[in-house]
This record gives sequence, C-alpha cells and structure tokens, in this order.
Amino acid sequence: MKYEFEHCIGSRLRQISRLVDNIFRSALADFDVTENQMTILFVVSKFENVEQGVIGQVLSLERSTVSRNVKMLSNKGYISKSLDYRPLISLSKDGVILVNKLIPIWEDTMSLLTDKLGPKGISNLNELEQKIK
Repeated sequence: MKYEFEHCIGSRLRQISRLVDNIFRSALADFDVTENQMTILFVVSKFENVEQGVIGQVLSLERSTVSRNVKMLSNKGYISKSLDYRPLISLSKDGVILVNKLIPIWEDTMSLLTDKLGPKGISNLNELEQKIK
C-alpha cells in the first residue's frame, strides 16, 4: 500500500470535524439545537425570508440535511414556512429569542477555537480550504 491508513486525509479531516463538533455540542448542551440547526437559524436570521435551497448553498449542506433540520426547527417552533410553491423560511418570535441567546455562545466557542488554532492555524485552515476547492 502506498499510504498508511493513519495518513488518510479524508479520515483525518473527519476526525478534526468530530473534535470541533464535540466542542460545539458541549457549548450547545443547554439548548435543544445542533450546530447545523444553529447555523441554519443564523442564515434565516440574516436573510429574514429565505428559500430552503439558498440555505443549503450558503452552508454547503445537502438538500436532505437542510430539509430534515428545517422540519425539526419548525416542529420546535423556531421557524415558519410560507405556503408558496417555493416556501420562504423565516424566524418565529421564539426563533429570534433563541438566535439572540445563541450568538454569544457561538462567539465564545469561535473565540475558543480561534485561540486554540492561533493565527497560523487559521491561515493554514484557509489555505487548505482554497487548495481543495
């Protein structure tokens, strides 16, 4: 074999992703949302009324992932969908309240990760992303 398993780039990236996910999961433990759901709420908050497809494009999420999470967020009362052919998604009052609670949690978590990575780590992450695109 040309490469050892522990050098597998895909496996290593997934491992890093799981580590970051665990940090966010811990930060969001007091809230009934996942990191994906939080970022969807942030996008809906930013755009106010947004089509589901746009959410997927902005966050690079698959259609099924967006659909599943939008349904869960709707069931929890955080978002609402219009009845249009291409429904627009918006935050409910409870969704706005939740987003306002989540922003400082997200900012603290981002600060923690930024401090852990340092300027060089952030720069390397950006460079890696550009090279893989």
